[in-house]
Amino acid sequence: MTETSLRSEQTSRKKQTLARQALSFLLHALIALAAWIALMLVGYAVNPASVSQSVILLLSIAVPLAVGWIVVRIHPSEMATAVWLLGLIWLMIVGLYVLDLPTGPDRCFQCGAMDKLSRTFFSLPSPSGLIDDDGPFVGTWPAAALVGYSIGAWIGMRRRARA
Repeated sequence: MTETSLRSEQTSRKKQTLARQALSFLLHALIALAAWIALMLVGYAVNPASVSQSVILLLSIAVPLAVGWIVVRIHPSEMATAVWLLGLIWLMIVGLYVLDLPTGPDRCFQCGAMDKLSRTFFSLPSPSGLIDDDGPFVGTWPAAALVGYSIGAWIGMRRRARA
């Protein structure tokens, strides 16, 4: 009888741990996206002239990286380092959507798959015209923010482990 109660106690602990991890993952993903949204709002409020997309990409990585480092230094969590997976999944979903879009004049006419993706996500050598030229805003920058947050959290966890 005690063995049965011990198993049920272990099962309930596993469920609590899994629920805690899922909630932690969700909260860290929301913090990373909130940092990126704040960056975008500040950018639109200041509206600097002629800022290149590569600078915005670097800021989309750097700002959440700093936020991830700060958050993990205050409240350590291993789940913060796994948020990059959500960014990768988001990039794959948007990539599949872009590959499925029809092409035509002013919309990446006669582009191959790699041209569609590179011109949509990075606007190189010119924007693709798909997703109304918002490919970096919709796909690249949020994914970069999630990856940056994970890197910052990983650096924060490493430093914390050494101390």
